[in-house]
Amino acid sequence: MSDGLVRILDGNTFVVSDERGDIEASPTDPTGLFSFDTRFLSRWVLTIDGERMNALSVDDLQYYETRFFLVPGTGTVYIDAKLSVIRQRSVANGFHEELTILNHADKTVDLVVRIDAGCDFADLFEVKDALKKKGRYSARTSGGKLVLGYDRGPFSRATEISTTARARADAEGLTFRVRIPAHGEWTTEIHVVTARLGGGQAPKEGMDPKRERQRMQRNLEKWLHDAPRLECDSDELKRTYRRSLVDLAALRFSPPIAGGRALPAAGLPWFMTMFGRDSIFTSLQALPFTPELAATTLRALGDWQGVRLDDFRDEDPGRILHEMRYGEMTAFEERPHSPYYGAVDATPLYIVLLDEYERWTGDRGLVRELEVEARAALNWIDEYADLQGTGYVWYKRRNEESGLENQCWKDSWDSISFRDGALPGFPRATCELQGYAYDAKVRGARLARLVWKDAELADKLERDAADLKRRFNRDFWVEDGEYFALALDPAGRQVDALGSNNGHLLWSGIVDKSKAKAVARHLLGPRLFSGWGVRTLAEGEGRYNPIGYHVGTVWPYDNSFIAWGLRRYGFKDEAAAIAAGILDAAEFFDGRLPEAFGGYERSQTKYPVQYPTACSPQAWSTGAPLLLLRTMLGLEPQGEHLIVDPALPNELGHLELLDIPGRWGRIDAFGRGRVDVRTHRRTARR
Repeated sequence: MSDGLVRILDGNTFVVSDERGDIEASPTDPTGLFSFDTRFLSRWVLTIDGERMNALSVDDLQYYETRFFLVPGTGTVYIDAKLSVIRQRSVANGFHEELTILNHADKTVDLVVRIDAGCDFADLFEVKDALKKKGRYSARTSGGKLVLGYDRGPFSRATEISTTARARADAEGLTFRVRIPAHGEWTTEIHVVTARLGGGQAPKEGMDPKRERQRMQRNLEKWLHDAPRLECDSDELKRTYRRSLVDLAALRFSPPIAGGRALPAAGLPWFMTMFGRDSIFTSLQALPFTPELAATTLRALGDWQGVRLDDFRDEDPGRILHEMRYGEMTAFEERPHSPYYGAVDATPLYIVLLDEYERWTGDRGLVRELEVEARAALNWIDEYADLQGTGYVWYKRRNEESGLENQCWKDSWDSISFRDGALPGFPRATCELQGYAYDAKVRGARLARLVWKDAELADKLERDAADLKRRFNRDFWVEDGEYFALALDPAGRQVDALGSNNGHLLWSGIVDKSKAKAVARHLLGPRLFSGWGVRTLAEGEGRYNPIGYHVGTVWPYDNSFIAWGLRRYGFKDEAAAIAAGILDAAEFFDGRLPEAFGGYERSQTKYPVQYPTACSPQAWSTGAPLLLLRTMLGLEPQGEHLIVDPALPNELGHLELLDIPGRWGRIDAFGRGRVDVRTHRRTARR
């Protein structure tokens, strides 16, 4: 499935164009050259003798490099075209483009080649909200070089465009006058360089595009070599696995605070930056494959942990950030993202990741290094998150103008509702937040006793966790439906819609064993399970919409943690059924799972229906196949050993995951498909 856009990226920088390689961005169109939340190129159009190009094919060479094959004009191009064009583009501090024109005629041609260039320097928030700029634009030319700039007080950005062939530069682009002999060719290299600190910044001294591509290729090869090797009977699964590893490499983001180390950016195009929740979830998914991502995520989020009360940023002492931005609106405090702390789940999840990282790697040094941050996060749960004094985690934004209303992972405005579709007031206590808090206390107790040598804290956290679990199973349980309510409203009433959040409760371990079977039955029942995956909101609820963002779509990330939760409570076959559905869906997306897809019943559509504005690639969707592999193989660290307890869909056949890294060194895991998932698909249709 394709949306007609071509994306190349390398963590901090990405380019989105059409299939010709052209960029024509409207104010709300997420195409262009972006770096650190600013669009450095909004127009980039190639013409030859005034004619636009037509695309023949696009070669996706690597995540950072693409080649476009084009012909000019319209008509029956395969017969009439006397010229063809190759544009090869790679990202690196902007992008580098090799433009080659081939003359297929038996006589010399004289051509006027034009690149129209323009920069709106839009902040990503301005692109999303169609806001107007407040600064001053500039353009200057010198020796065939074009520098486009933008200044607003101390905030300055620039794009420099240069070429190896002689060109006439003007304020709107470059013009080449070219003579190509019969059956000859003409080539130029074009450098587009971004500057965040001042107008007219020159390209990095000594920067060589060829060497930069070689460096990136070596980096990718090492990344793939260091990851476990997958051998299986399913070519589709092998393709999805490789796609996940490559996309995860592409989404590695190195914020200025990380000292050159990388953590997962949330997703392209809107979220190519550090997110607390997304980076934590992705690091959890990737732990058995690339544990170094978790270490960087923990350090970077710890560095920016909240230290004061700040209503504009929804900041509290000990709170883990939601999102960090570097654009103009953040610089002038027109948005609170410097950073913004409006996520309630990231703080307990920080403890969950720290403990899971130690369980997997044995790296107690990092646990000791982050003891102050971890204690502050645990303290935040009790001191700042309990807005009602009821012992639960609640949220209500303090920044009414630009803060998030819903501060859980389902953060759209209508995601939390009663059965009839009515919306509760604030503050809200969603069910999965209590699960995360419970898990954080249990895991925090383990770290306190094992690493920090604080038995008193460990005992307190264990008592608090047991009390929370007891109260939660009483207050959130919907007796007439036998599932857990989506949330509590300010009066303590159950917000009684049925949602996928129940699966996160299994993952956290907060569900009483006596209730787990009923929860699993709902997750694989016809209202929630589409056959492709578990819907975010059950069919039949007041706000259910199969293509509503958080009210009926299927999220691969969500399903990967639901499957992990089912395994925790012993529901191996059910976990395998969810894994099979999501991995089947991946085949229709060429191995790259999107952020979300439609919740239509599987037999109704025969293929997963694409959600129109889903991020792709997106980090926690990229990580979903990795966690599903862990879940199907039943990989769990236990002391210095790795437990392997496979339960695979029979359609996968034989599966091997080789050289799994961890505290045990490297180890192999094997499994063979024995679970018949068709039973669960038939159940979903009833």
